[in-house]
Amino acid sequence: MIKLKLLLGQWLAKLTRKLKNNFYIYLATLFSTLVLLDASVFHVGLNMRDKAFDFMVKHRVIQAKADSQIIIVDINEASLAAFSKEYGRWPWPRQVLGEFVENIQAQKPKAIVFDIVFSDADIYNPDSDAYFNDVIGASDNVFFPILRLDPTQDKLSQLKYAQIPGIQPYPDHNQNATIAAILPFFEGAQKANRLGTHNVYPDNDGIVREYRIYHSDEGWHLPSLPEVVGKYAGGSLTDLPQNMLMNWRGKPFSYQYVTFSDVFTDLTSQHKKRSQNEFTDKIVIVGSTAAGLFDIKPTAMDKQFPGVEVLATAIDNVKHGDYLKVWRGKTPYIILSLLLIWITTLAFYFKVDRDKFNSIFTGSQVGLLALSYIGINVSNTYLDLTGPILWAVALFGIAKIYALATDRALQRWLTFGVQANAEHTSVLMLAASIESDEPLGDVLMKKLKRKLELTSTTPNVIEVLLGTQTGIWGLFGDMVIVSWMYSDEKPEYKTTAQQDAQRMMDSLHDHVESLGLPKQTVIRYATHEGKLLQSNLPANSQTLAAQWRTMFAQLIIQLEHGDRSETKEIT
Repeated sequence: MIKLKLLLGQWLAKLTRKLKNNFYIYLATLFSTLVLLDASVFHVGLNMRDKAFDFMVKHRVIQAKADSQIIIVDINEASLAAFSKEYGRWPWPRQVLGEFVENIQAQKPKAIVFDIVFSDADIYNPDSDAYFNDVIGASDNVFFPILRLDPTQDKLSQLKYAQIPGIQPYPDHNQNATIAAILPFFEGAQKANRLGTHNVYPDNDGIVREYRIYHSDEGWHLPSLPEVVGKYAGGSLTDLPQNMLMNWRGKPFSYQYVTFSDVFTDLTSQHKKRSQNEFTDKIVIVGSTAAGLFDIKPTAMDKQFPGVEVLATAIDNVKHGDYLKVWRGKTPYIILSLLLIWITTLAFYFKVDRDKFNSIFTGSQVGLLALSYIGINVSNTYLDLTGPILWAVALFGIAKIYALATDRALQRWLTFGVQANAEHTSVLMLAASIESDEPLGDVLMKKLKRKLELTSTTPNVIEVLLGTQTGIWGLFGDMVIVSWMYSDEKPEYKTTAQQDAQRMMDSLHDHVESLGLPKQTVIRYATHEGKLLQSNLPANSQTLAAQWRTMFAQLIIQLEHGDRSETKEIT
């Protein structure tokens, strides 16, 4: 395992010396290419919104309330049980629903919407069907669903678009086009502007987030129930999206529900107990939450969401025009993704302080998500920033791994050609002492260390000693110690280290001056070279720690008394 680490370190060291910081530019270029390809071909990033969207919508603080004018008459388990003796199992004779419509019309509801498909005749109760047909035929405010079947079956169907009452053709429509769909069996239900599809199409993960407001095929506009009912009830929007992102009103049962059997019993009773204007000017939706009728949908709000309430929410959205809009076009997606990618890249390239940059990067990503969350609370617009944020996080993760791995490789393993089995390693040490009227302190010394790190172009270790330390260490004053380790196998290793040390010494005066220290500040520095015996140490030889202490002591002596020590004063 140790050998593997050493080999990996050697490889990373070679890779770093070859690529240096250009790796980040190459990485950003690769990510930029992927963003452009994704925006034009794959569309993965554009569709990353779902999970973040679900969380934000579900946990909104400010949420639109369910329209109090919409009431769901629920054929629930209680209703099925209450009518089982008299009418048997579902479906009940259509006479029951006919009596419901006939009696409720006395209260003058705004609309009666059936979330029930009447696909076939009841051959056992023809009189019941006739009665239901007469009632709905005499009513002008009753709406029925069309069940849109698989479009691949359109050519096998005998039903033409032109035969569906009220649907609008586009200029380029196909007059003879057929559609696979199930219309209400009853002639009284087939009225213009009273029919619409009620299909619900989940996303690829099975979650319902959108409602298909209309179908557009073969040059025909086939509306949905929410479109025709919502506009009938006062909705003024004419340019509705084909797939409407639902503005949910809350968890299941946010709308007013009443039990069908209770309402029906009271409507047909001589001694009524319920309010006689309970449904006046209301949109009455007749549907079912009974588990046995299987009209339960998973939505962004809950895994068990009544299908009838999905319909109610869509009608509510169309009526008030407050469906959710998504800001996530191709152009803003590309611009924001590239902006985040290159800002992150430049921070790594120019070696911005990592602690500070980590905080800024994390804060910016959290800030963008917070912006999306605030937007969906105070408006009907969802800022889909998920894709750009994920691109930036992915690049940040790779760049940080590279930075950490190469730093470790360069600083701990095999730097400057040092081999794992080498008998000795050459060391160059630089000491710089900053003598000021006041100790620099931790903050200024950390800034100075960072400036030296940016000046250096070779692997080294930079440490600081503070004049504010107690005991013997305080005698050293404010001091920077830099050390290089390199192999003797190639002369350029030593030359490169010496050049880097000289570069640091030449820049030290400007770095210290930039910290705003007094003019009387004195800078003294010195260098010292030595060797470390690091394998097969003789029994009488010093340990590595002792060798380092010896070299450090020699460096300090060189700084105080050596001929190679240099002194400069800020002027």
